[in-house]
Amino acid sequence: MSTMNVLNMAGESVGTVELNDAIFGIEPNQTVVHEVVKNHLANCRQGTQSALTRAEVSGGGRKPWRQKGTGHARQGSTRAPQWTHGGVVFAPKPRDYSYVLNKKVKRLALKSVLSAKVAEGKLIVVDAIKMDAIKTAVFRKFLTAVKCDGKAVVVTPDVDTTIVKSARNIPGVLTTPANNLSVYDIINAQYLVVDQAALAKIEEVYA
Repeated sequence: MSTMNVLNMAGESVGTVELNDAIFGIEPNQTVVHEVVKNHLANCRQGTQSALTRAEVSGGGRKPWRQKGTGHARQGSTRAPQWTHGGVVFAPKPRDYSYVLNKKVKRLALKSVLSAKVAEGKLIVVDAIKMDAIKTAVFRKFLTAVKCDGKAVVVTPDVDTTIVKSARNIPGVLTTPANNLSVYDIINAQYLVVDQAALAKIEEVYA
C-alpha cells in the first residue's frame, strides 16, 4: 500500500494514511474511462432538436408548373428540400441519447481516474474539512493552504451545505459527497481534495 501525507486545513502535515492499492494503485484503463465519459456526455444531452421534413412543411400541395415543355427541371412541390422554405432531408427529431453501462465498467473507470490522480501527485488528503460558517474567502484560503491552485473536486463524507455554499462561487471548484463521485468531474479537475473520513468511505465501497 502507498502512503500519503495528511494535511489539516492550514496546510500543515498532521500524519499519514495508507491508500488501498485496489482502488488507488491500479493501472489506469484509458479505454474504459473513455467509454464512461462518452456515456456521461450522452446522458447529458437533451435530445430536443427538431426540424420539419417535406411532409410536415406547410404548403407545396400544387405542382409549380407542368411536367414538360417549360425548359425547367420537373418539380412536384415547392416544399421539396432543394427549394427555399422546403423541408429538411433526414430532419432531426426529439430522441433519447442516454444508454446504460455495465456497473463493473463504471467502477473500473472510477478506480482508474483515482489511481491516475495519485500517480500524478494531484490527490490531497485533509484530516477534516469543516466550516463553521458560509465563507467563500475562508474556503479559498484553505485551498491555497493545501496548495490546490487550479480546478478541484472537494470530496466530503456526506452533503455539507456549509461547505457546498462556501465553495460554489469559486470558479472551477466542485463539492461532492463520497458516494456520488463522477469520473467526468475528476478528469475535468486538476486536483482531488478528499476528507480523510470520505477516503475511508470510498475504500469501504469500492475495495
